[in-house]
Amino acid sequence: MKLSMMTYTMARQGYDVEEFIKTAVECRLDGIDWVTTYGRDPKELRKMSHDAGLPVVCHTFFLHKLIRREQGWLDEVKESLENAVILGAPVVMIPPLPYPDITDRNICRRDWIEALQQVVPLAEAAGVITTVENFPGRQSPFVTAGDFFEAQAKIPQLRLTYDNGNAASGENPAKSFRQCAAYVVHAHFKDWDIIDEPAEGYHEMLDGRYYRSALIGEGDIDTAACWRAMKDHAYDGYINIEYEHDKHKADEAVRKAAAFLRSL
Repeated sequence: MKLSMMTYTMARQGYDVEEFIKTAVECRLDGIDWVTTYGRDPKELRKMSHDAGLPVVCHTFFLHKLIRREQGWLDEVKESLENAVILGAPVVMIPPLPYPDITDRNICRRDWIEALQQVVPLAEAAGVITTVENFPGRQSPFVTAGDFFEAQAKIPQLRLTYDNGNAASGENPAKSFRQCAAYVVHAHFKDWDIIDEPAEGYHEMLDGRYYRSALIGEGDIDTAACWRAMKDHAYDGYINIEYEHDKHKADEAVRKAAAFLRSL
C-alpha cells in the first residue's frame, strides 16, 4: 500500500500548492490527490507533480451546482473531468455531500444515484474511473457498505474511495472494507475522537455518537485493524492522509501520520 498527499489536508490551513508538493516530497509520499485545482492550470499542477516524482493518483472535485439544484451542473462535471485528464488522474472522487433541502438520507441517496447515472458515462468516455467515498453525517447518502452497493447495483461502473474514519461512523470500518474490497480503487485514512454525549466541537454521526477530527493514530479509530483488512485483501493502491483539525500544523500532521502508518 502506498501513501498519498491529500491536498485538502494542507489547503484547509492555508498552505499553498508549492507547500503541498514540498511536504509530500519531504514525507516521502508516493503520490498526490489534487482536491480541486486551486485556480491553477492543471497542466502546471501535472508538471509540478511529475517533476517532484509524485504520480497524480486521483482528482477530487465537488458538485456544488448539483447540491444547490442549479442549472449547468453537468457542465461543471465536464470541466472537472477535463481537468482530471489533463492532470493524468486515473480516478476521480466526488464527495457525496448531502442536499441541504433533504433530511431523509435515503432520498438523498436516490437523488445522488440519479445524478451519478449521468456522470459515470461522461467519466468513462474521458477514460477515468468514478468513485464516491463514505461521507460522514446523519444525512449523508453514503456511509456504509450497504449504501454504496445500493448505488453500485444501478451503476456497475461505480467504484469506491474507501474512507475508514467515515465508514466507522456507521459500522465497523474493517468489516466495511472487506465487504467492498473488490470495488475499492482509492482510499482515505483519518481518525476521530468519539464520545457518547454532545459536546462543543463534536458532530453527531449516523451511529448516534459524536465525533471530532483527530490525527491518524491519536484518535479512537482502530487504524491497525483497517490496515490489516486491506493488506489481507492485497490492496495495492493509494491511501490519502486526511486531517481536519488544527491541533497540529498540517505539514507536521502529515509527517506524523505517515510515520505512524508506516509503523504498521
